[in-house]
Amino acid sequence: MSFEVRAGDYGRFMGRYSALLAGPFAGFAGVGVGRAALAAGFGVGRAADSGAGQRVLDVGCGTGELTAVLVARLGPASVAAVEPSSAFVESARSRLPGVEIRQAPAEDLPFPGDAFDVTLAQLVVHFMTDPVAGLRSMARVTRPGGVVAACVWDHAGERGPLTVFWRAARSLDPSVRGEAGLAGAREGHLAELFGAAGLRDVTSTILTVTSRYGNFEEWWEPYTLGVGPAGDHVRGLPPARRDELRDRCAALLPRHGPIAITATAWAAKGRR
Repeated sequence: MSFEVRAGDYGRFMGRYSALLAGPFAGFAGVGVGRAALAAGFGVGRAADSGAGQRVLDVGCGTGELTAVLVARLGPASVAAVEPSSAFVESARSRLPGVEIRQAPAEDLPFPGDAFDVTLAQLVVHFMTDPVAGLRSMARVTRPGGVVAACVWDHAGERGPLTVFWRAARSLDPSVRGEAGLAGAREGHLAELFGAAGLRDVTSTILTVTSRYGNFEEWWEPYTLGVGPAGDHVRGLPPARRDELRDRCAALLPRHGPIAITATAWAAKGRR
């Protein structure tokens, strides 16, 4: 599975969904509500106070879609980010000057303990080598009483952005695994991982976004770029099988005219 791809390729494939999800996810985590509101209840039911004094970390920032939202709410000096892909680190640094962005995995965050008020991982937990270790690492760098939050597409419930693709792939080859078995991708599992990592007061919700494509070709082309498990699957097919998969996807979607893909993510947050 590869995420050492060009930033623009990731943007065409999943970045469009990440950008739509970032605002709702940051709001769920309480970014921008300030420390007093966070301490009172994750920012729910309290008036926002501009987030003064809040410091946040974006874990697995990719090309910086969530990071940009955090910067818009708090300013660059209050935001830090980490990302294991060197190409994505370079892209995010170019896009967001003034933000401290380091290359590192979630399981080994290069920050001291108690450094952040909120630590977030958007669409990352299911790709961590050890999700519980990654969440524990996020908790370690979060101050006592601070918030750790994460979200993962509902692949198991077939409500993620890749549902049509994996449905078509499995119809041609039932042995294809897809992403339904990844960590956090089924109902309740993300909260279970939070509990195993020692987080308390864990709450969950769903976040839903809709991305629109002008036509089928615009939808299909990102799958040919080698991004993530779906891209790896397409790249691994011989040309004839690739064309067969493309045709099967086309049969499941409008071939002409616009396409709207609605995607739902599981989200969880807990206190350090």
